[in-house]
Amino acid sequence: MKRTSSSFLSRAALPGILWDLLVVYLAYTLCRAVFLALNWPLFAGTMTLSHGIELFGAGLLFDTPAILYTNAVILLMVLLPLHWKERKGYYQVARWIYTIVNSIAMYMNLMDCVYFPFTGKRTTASVFAEFSNEGTGEMLKIFGGQFLSHWYLVLLAALVTWAFWKLFRPIPSRVKKPVPLPKYYLLRTLALVLAIPLCIGAIRGGFTKATRPITISNANQYVSRPAETGIVLNTPFSIFRTLKKTPFVVPDYMSDEEAQSLYTPLHQRADSATFTPRNVVVLILESYSKQHFGFYNKTLRGGTYKGFTPFLDSLITSSAMTFKYSYANGRKSIEGMPSVLSSLPNFVEPLFLTPASLNAMSGLARELGENKGYTTAFFHGAQNGSMGFQAFARATGFQRYYGRTEYNADPNFNGDEDFDGTWAIWDEEFFQFYAQQMSQMREPFMTALFSASSHDPFVVPEKYKGRFPQGERPLQQCIAYTDYALKRFFETASRMPWFRNTLFVITADHVSQQIDPFYCTSLGNYCVPIILYAPGDPSLHGYDEERVVEQIDIMPTVLSYLHYDRPYIAFGRDMLGGKAELGFALHWLPESSSYEYVWGDYALQFDGKQVTSAYAFRTDSTFSHNVLGTMPPATLNRMERHMKSVIQQYMQRMATDALTVK
Repeated sequence: MKRTSSSFLSRAALPGILWDLLVVYLAYTLCRAVFLALNWPLFAGTMTLSHGIELFGAGLLFDTPAILYTNAVILLMVLLPLHWKERKGYYQVARWIYTIVNSIAMYMNLMDCVYFPFTGKRTTASVFAEFSNEGTGEMLKIFGGQFLSHWYLVLLAALVTWAFWKLFRPIPSRVKKPVPLPKYYLLRTLALVLAIPLCIGAIRGGFTKATRPITISNANQYVSRPAETGIVLNTPFSIFRTLKKTPFVVPDYMSDEEAQSLYTPLHQRADSATFTPRNVVVLILESYSKQHFGFYNKTLRGGTYKGFTPFLDSLITSSAMTFKYSYANGRKSIEGMPSVLSSLPNFVEPLFLTPASLNAMSGLARELGENKGYTTAFFHGAQNGSMGFQAFARATGFQRYYGRTEYNADPNFNGDEDFDGTWAIWDEEFFQFYAQQMSQMREPFMTALFSASSHDPFVVPEKYKGRFPQGERPLQQCIAYTDYALKRFFETASRMPWFRNTLFVITADHVSQQIDPFYCTSLGNYCVPIILYAPGDPSLHGYDEERVVEQIDIMPTVLSYLHYDRPYIAFGRDMLGGKAELGFALHWLPESSSYEYVWGDYALQFDGKQVTSAYAFRTDSTFSHNVLGTMPPATLNRMERHMKSVIQQYMQRMATDALTVK
């Protein structure tokens, strides 16, 4: 009598697992379609039916590794040549695993439908570190609010989970003629032997020796512009491919001597003037893109655009200094803080989330606090430790940190009655707290504040409902609210004895919810204000329409303005001194894993090995014409060499813990 595997049908396992994988492919494609639909304004300008089909087809190449990674356990469970597993209970366990792991992958994709407009890229492994300091209760509130505002995605996620459960195969059924064991083991062993190399090749992206495992940067070869990588990629793949990555790889573009001859981040005393101990106040405003200002957009939409910042517009017009070509160094809050306060650009991955975050670092607080006796403090109205701000403030020399805890402890304010319910204390109240705390500090002081109210979920206090213009994006009424909070802050500060001896610096952490074509280009996605205001120095006033500046220029500008007399490391330049034509901007484009370098009349895009495109940004604001082949060779050579020297020295200093003057 022949031995049999069981009374269940076993030969249907291979067709069954292929069916299961097909269902997952369809789910990924559905998520990609939802992603495109919800972010259509970002892609509508260049999208055609044929191009969309090409992008979806390319997406399958990146879906395959993600699907095989997440379903590896299921594949092994189904294809193992062990006859004792052919029973209903075993496959019921497999069904649960299949449903859970693939549902989680779908949830990641659907969440990125909402998150992508804020970051410009698919979520990577850095997200785990980014939110590691948030309390469980706060995270539940944040995600709970998101679920309510995007209920249709929650419903879709539930339907997809139900589909995974209902459509799972194989579920073995009883048969009259069980499969003989020799045949069973032969078929299962052959299936497993064939599946292993096929899976390895699919995960690597090919089968030849020259093929390397595909990464997120490979998506660039299928797109016509960087933002479209968001359509091609999927979130599970982006996370898998960035796990345990080392972001600071030192390139060998040139000798150290040549690099330092072209550029150096070491700043020496520029003049012999006596140090001027002015107070320094830095205001970093959440999501405050130039898009939302009236001052910077006087000709926008035929001159009819008014913006949402009447107070800041009036301040710039009457008594402040600002710049037409001013840029951020990153796309996230955790990228803005090191750039503004420590003159450290953001290349590849946020400094906060890398081992280099343990490097010795300087900044305005350390230079002025340790070397000039300043009182230093950092203010952020969220839960203490949120976003890693408190750790970074401490690492760069801030002596005190004022967060939600300190606000709640102050009897002059209302504590958590002023909490916005999601992120932080409302800006109006926290700005007043900020002004009051500075009035109690010993002068001179250096302080920084990071605002919070112009952040998702984009609501204003109940008492101001309907007071501020709604705009075209939910964010814009919050921009108007924070502008009003700033007006009240300056009204209070102007009555303080320290006010006229203070240099105020106002900027944004990054842009958000761009609308007009100019602001939707790779460069437009970095357009933030940089405003210098010294009420006791009326000469610091004007609108520079020539110089290129960025956030990392703030630290050297402030120190130069004070006639600081000690050497320090900063990757930016003094915005107020030197030749205007020497100003430059250099930032990382996460959507294309490349650099963008702005100098003179051109903006170059550089993939780490070669310049891929160039645009005459002053005259071609929407980047419609790639002029790489026609720009002056000498200019291209000068720009490329200078850019490479900056990148090489940044990576080298990050990798060797050389961010301070020893």
